[in-house]
Amino acid sequence: MSVRLTILPDKQINRTQTALSASGLFVLPHPILFIFRFILYLCTRNKSTNEQNDTVLKNLIKRALTGIIFVAVLVGAICYHPISFLVVFGIITGLTLWEFYGLVKHYEEASIKRTISSLGGAYLFTATFAYTNQLTDGIIFLPYLLFLIYILVAELYYKAPNPINNWAFTIFAQVYCAGTFSMLNFIATIPDTPGQIVYSPLFIMAIFIFIWLNDTGAYLVGSMIGKRRLFERISPKKSWEGFFGGLAVALGASQVLAWYAPEVSWYNWLGLSATVVLFGTWGDLIESLLKRTLGVKDSGNVLPGHGGMLDRFDSLMLAAPAAYIYIEAFIRN
Repeated sequence: MSVRLTILPDKQINRTQTALSASGLFVLPHPILFIFRFILYLCTRNKSTNEQNDTVLKNLIKRALTGIIFVAVLVGAICYHPISFLVVFGIITGLTLWEFYGLVKHYEEASIKRTISSLGGAYLFTATFAYTNQLTDGIIFLPYLLFLIYILVAELYYKAPNPINNWAFTIFAQVYCAGTFSMLNFIATIPDTPGQIVYSPLFIMAIFIFIWLNDTGAYLVGSMIGKRRLFERISPKKSWEGFFGGLAVALGASQVLAWYAPEVSWYNWLGLSATVVLFGTWGDLIESLLKRTLGVKDSGNVLPGHGGMLDRFDSLMLAAPAAYIYIEAFIRN
C-alpha cells in the first residue's frame, strides 16, 4: 500500500507561549508573568542582599530560557510536520510514564518495572498514530495487549510484597498518561482518509493555547483579587476569582481563533475553550492530589526550575479527552 502524506494548511502560530513556573515567590505560569515578576523583583529587592538577589536572578533567567526552549520544541513538533509530532510526543509519553513510575515505585511497597512499562506506553502512542491515520488496522495493538497480559502474569513470579499496588499503579499510568497523549492522535488526524496521513495541528494548538492563557489569567486575577478558595484542601492558592479570570481570557482567545479558523463556528470555539478550562482545572487539581498523597512538591526535575513532565502537562491529562469528546460530538458531527 502506498502512503501519501498530506498536511492541511494552517497559519503559523507565532505567539504561542507556555506555562512557566517556579517555586516560592516566583511562581510563573506564563512568560508574560516572568516579565511582570522580574520588574517587581528589580523594584523591590533589598540591596543589602545582592548576592542572594543575583542568585535569584540567575535562577529566573534559567527558568525563562528553559520555558522558551520548551515552548519552541512543543510548538515546532505540533506545527512543523506530523512525523515531528509523532517523535516528540512519543518521547514525552515515555518520559511522563518514567517519571510517574519513579514517583510511586516505593509507595506502599510498590515495585514497578519502569523501563518496560514506559516503553509500553510510548508504543501505545505510536500505534495510535498509525491507526488513526489508517496506515494499519487494529492488529497493531496486539503487542500492547501482550504487554498488558505480561503486566498481570509477571506478578505471579516476581513475589512482590504488594502485587495489587503494582497492577494498580502500572495500569493507572497507562490510562492517565499514555491514554491521554494517545488521544491527541484522534484530535489531530482527519478521519476517513485511508492510507494517508492527513494531519491538522489546529485543535492541538488550540488546546494548549487555552490551557496556557487560562493559567495566565487565573494567576493574574487570583493574585490581585482572589479571596474565595477554589479547592483549599488540594490547592490552597487557587481561587474562584482566578478560575473565572482564566476562563474569561480563554473565552476571549477562542474568538480570535474563530476569526482565524472560521470553518469552526464561534460558539463551538467558545464551547471548546470552556471545556478545556473546566477539565484542565480538574486535571491540575488531580495532579496536585497525586503529589500531596505521595508527599512530593514537584513530580520531577527534568525541566530546570519547572518541575517535571507531569507538572507541565497536568491540565492536559483531562483536557485532551474532554476536548476530543467535544470535537467529535459538536464540531465534526
